[in-house]
Amino acid sequence: MLFSNYSAYSSFVPLRHYFRTRMVSYDLYAHILRANMPGTELKSNHAESLRLYRLLILTLLLPSAQLFADQITIPAGPFIMGSDRAERELGYQLDEARGSHFARQYRWFENETRRTPTLPTYRIDRTPVTQSQYQKFIMATNHPQPGVDAKTWASYRLIYPYRTALRYSWQHGQPPAGRQLHPVVLVTAADAETYCAWRGSIEGKQLQLPSEAEWEKAARGALGRIFPWGDQFDPKRLNSEDDGPGGTEPVANRPGGISPYGVADMAGQVFEWTRTLCPGDQSKRIVKGGSWDDYPGVTRAAAHHCRPAILKHVLIGFRCVEALSRPSMNQ
Repeated sequence: MLFSNYSAYSSFVPLRHYFRTRMVSYDLYAHILRANMPGTELKSNHAESLRLYRLLILTLLLPSAQLFADQITIPAGPFIMGSDRAERELGYQLDEARGSHFARQYRWFENETRRTPTLPTYRIDRTPVTQSQYQKFIMATNHPQPGVDAKTWASYRLIYPYRTALRYSWQHGQPPAGRQLHPVVLVTAADAETYCAWRGSIEGKQLQLPSEAEWEKAARGALGRIFPWGDQFDPKRLNSEDDGPGGTEPVANRPGGISPYGVADMAGQVFEWTRTLCPGDQSKRIVKGGSWDDYPGVTRAAAHHCRPAILKHVLIGFRCVEALSRPSMNQ
């Protein structure tokens, strides 16, 4: 039992206020109490109670700002999505000025159809989910930790050696040292979806991955900025190949790079999973944002490409949205 006597149980009751003030659902608090009332033996729910208790301990030990990402409301209405020929040409030229011709050679930006969709109001995480925030999910659920074995990594046929993956792999339930406040990576789209659903159950919300449209509006605003901060590329405003440490960095580390709504890390840092399926291949998802090793064209809000949903990549993380209505899979 977690509480062996009434005194211990009584001292736990004031935590009701503690949980409420830190956005943790009272349902979690109540579940732990029910499972550990004096004289109650833990039987079939023993493992679940222990997982919840681990989450409780993390809640007590970590500052409230580190529990879950805070969210920003994106107002309903139309917005400019995709790019026109002038913007695509700018993307190509920015990359070519840095000696990279791959984008133009492979026509990376030619499927960014310009359109003006209308979205309902929704809420999106201000930052990508961090290693520290993801750790609470691992401890509470026993979900597999981020990481990939050498054989699987080789099967991806990526340009990065396996030692790069090891830099971001977890060991014994712990994220890489010094990266607790960095975006979590090496997670599949399913891992990300499971985290959002779990966190939603704790916070009393319906959370999921953003659609491509939700992600893009939060990144560029209603008027279709090329980058979150405006239409001119500024390497100091994002973690990318131009001005980065050659890897992830703490989230919200570059306040000059926030979007019109105040959303951080929407350019560079890490690509982010969306729930939008890749046209013509439902085994893949659209990812957005560019990463720490990308050139400017890929970090534009309109840029996107498809990745296998089962991929665990050092360049891909995620954030969650709260749907305040019932959006479609790809809206």
